[in-house]
Parts: sequence; structure tokens; C-alpha cells
Amino acid sequence: MSTETRTRSWSIHGRPEITTRYEILGRVGSGSYADVYRGRRLSDGLIVALKEIHDQQSAIREIEALRSLQGAPNVIEMLEYFYDDEFEEDAVVVLEFLPSDLEAVISDVKRRGGSITPGEAKRWILQVLSGVNACHQAGVMHRDLKPSNLLISAGGALKVADFGQSRLLQDLSFEGTTPYETNSEKDKASNQLTEADYLKELEFIREKSKFEDNASCLATCSTVDIDDDQLGSYTEEPVGAFTSCVGTRWYRAPELLYGSCSYGPKVDLWSLGCILAEMVSLVPLFPGVSDIDQIAKIITVLGNLNEQNFPGCSNLPDFNKISYSKIENPSGLEACLPNRPIEEVNIVKRLLCYDPANRATASELLKDGYFIEEPLPVEIDQLIVPTRDEADESSGGEWDEFRDVGSGPDDIDEFGSNLMGVTKTDKGFCISFS
Repeated sequence: MSTETRTRSWSIHGRPEITTRYEILGRVGSGSYADVYRGRRLSDGLIVALKEIHDQQSAIREIEALRSLQGAPNVIEMLEYFYDDEFEEDAVVVLEFLPSDLEAVISDVKRRGGSITPGEAKRWILQVLSGVNACHQAGVMHRDLKPSNLLISAGGALKVADFGQSRLLQDLSFEGTTPYETNSEKDKASNQLTEADYLKELEFIREKSKFEDNASCLATCSTVDIDDDQLGSYTEEPVGAFTSCVGTRWYRAPELLYGSCSYGPKVDLWSLGCILAEMVSLVPLFPGVSDIDQIAKIITVLGNLNEQNFPGCSNLPDFNKISYSKIENPSGLEACLPNRPIEEVNIVKRLLCYDPANRATASELLKDGYFIEEPLPVEIDQLIVPTRDEADESSGGEWDEFRDVGSGPDDIDEFGSNLMGVTKTDKGFCISFS
């Protein structure tokens, strides 16, 4: 670790506006984008997480998203944040401290040689759906859903976390929300942040950071400038112009893998399908080692992607740059989820549709009859919640701030031609299956 990184990662200790309010108990996670500390609020002894975010763009996105989700069910709570535009200091977000995550649950069950029962699965799924539905109803597209970003309290409450890659798809509404404290002198005095104050602050930091997403950097590794202001209200159709280099590869929707820069919250629903499949099978559904390999693993299970199952897919930026041999007999999701109830498999199927328009929304799935059939969902306090240490492996999630937006010019070399035949063509690459 460089001297610069060490100094910055410990800068929170030299910030009196934080140390006079919180006792810093130790660092619990570290990564390129953030360092997370366990802390104790001096006023009442509450244990919290102090997330020092080194990337300004990620910090602003996290703050924006969590402000708009204040009080939302199954979403991590932001208690306050520290950001001062007059100084070049990292933003610090104070969050409720949640000691475990869904990846730790999966790892613990696998380590013990057991399985997640249908009743347990239903309760976990209901909580995930509730959190994702809350995000989408508030116009927040998460863009990095994965098991390690679904944090869990000691009592079994699951909450969606890590909004550093999120985007707002509608204007912020302050109706019914609670203002947060900031470290500005004005807000310290009033202990309130008014709508006008917040909008002024938000406009300043947006201008300062010049929010920009870059377009397709996957199969072609090309980038273009995009107008970040192309944000619309949440609809079922893709909205806005965003980067396709977002999220963690194993949970990334096909339209992102093919370079789409015009998409909506349905990318989260694909991620959700991958998460639920992993939870009940205890192994990642599509563990690609590169973006090209990721697509190959998907079509091996679901079959080839074409205009019949995804109208308009041929217009995706990278669709005609990669070609795959025809899969005559895809394995299907049933083969990936053996010995699981068919109703459970059908929930995953409703999410893992090539055409985003066909993916069931979280709101629709919450009403599915599967959840009121026997066996009923277990009570939250009956869920087994290991710590990440008990799961015997690091979760690499919100507290560890692990990011894998992988892709690059050496995409072929990443997974090697020994996995499947890869040849270059005039269009790009051709992959044939052994």
C-alpha cells in the first residue's frame, strides 16, 4: 500500500467534526473507493459504521440515494453525513452498523454442508424484494446488487446497501423526509437541512464533480461522452444515458454486457434473479471470468439471445461484435437449481428474462402466491445469521467495498481460449462451444 493511500485511509482520525461526535473503534473494511470504520456515537453509545468515501462521484451518489430512501423498508439507514465543499476532504457517511451480509449466510450454509430451507428462502427473498421495490419506487436504480451488498442485522433484518453506483431516475422529493445534519455552521446551529439549502448544496457538488458516465467499455472498450442530465421519471422502458461498465460481472444484465447505455431499473431485476439463484443453490449462477465468458455462461443456460427473445437486441452497441455458436440444448434454470421447489425456480425465471420488459418487477413478485403457500416464510428471528468471520471468508461487500467492473482490452486473455474456442472476426470475436 502506498504512503498516499495509507495517509488518506486514516484521515478520518484527524477530523474533529467527526471525532468529537464519534469514537472510532477500528477499520472493518477497505478498498479503492472507501474505508469503513466501526464507531460509537458519543451522545448515546450507538454503534455505527463510518464510511469514508474517497471518490467524490460515488459519495454524492450514495448521499443522494440514501436521502431519497430515508425511512424506506429494507434499505440501510444513513444517520448523517459530513461533507464540506470548502475543503478537499472525503465525504464521510454515517450508517447503521449491520454485522453480516447475504454472502456470509450463503458461505456459512455451504461450509456446514446444509441448505437454505424453502421457508428461510422465502423470508430472505421477501426482504430483498422489499428493499429493491423501495429503491425503484423512489426512483433509485442501484446498479450493483449482489449478495455482499445485502447487509443483515444480528436479528435477521436484511437491508440493501452500497449506493455508490446508484442513479436517481426522478427529481428528489422532500415530502415526508427528515432533514439530515451536515457539518456546515448553519446546519449545526439549526440541526436541520432545508429543501432550499440541500438543493443549493447538491447543485454545487454536481457542478464541481461534473457527473459523467462513460458509454460502452466492454467488448469494444470504447468510450463516448454522455449528457448526464438525460434523467427521466421511472418507467418500464429504459431511460437515461448511462455507462454499461457498472455493477459486478456475475450479476450484470445482458444488455449491459452488450454495451447498452440506455437502460432502466430492470438491470437490477436481472441481478436479483442471479442473487436468488445463488442463495438457494449456494453457488454463483453465472461466474464468468470475463465479459465475453459471462455472456457465454448465460447463453449456455438460457439459450442464444436473439430478436425473438429480446426484440431490439441487434441494436445493442456490441451485439454484432461478438458471435456465439448456436446452443441447441441449453441446460435451463431447472438444472442449475436441482431439488428446489418449482415455484421457487419460477420466481428466478420471472427475473432472468433476456428482454428487460418481461422481467417481473419487485412489486409484482411481492404479490406472488408462492409466499403464502406452505411452507410459509419463517419469522425473521428464526433466521440463522453468522458473522462474516464465522462464515470463514471475507464477504467483500459494502464494508469491504470490493468492486469488479471488470472488462478491458485483454478480455479474451482473461478467460483463455482453453475454455472455449475464440477466434477474431471482422466484426470482433466468435466463440464456439466444446
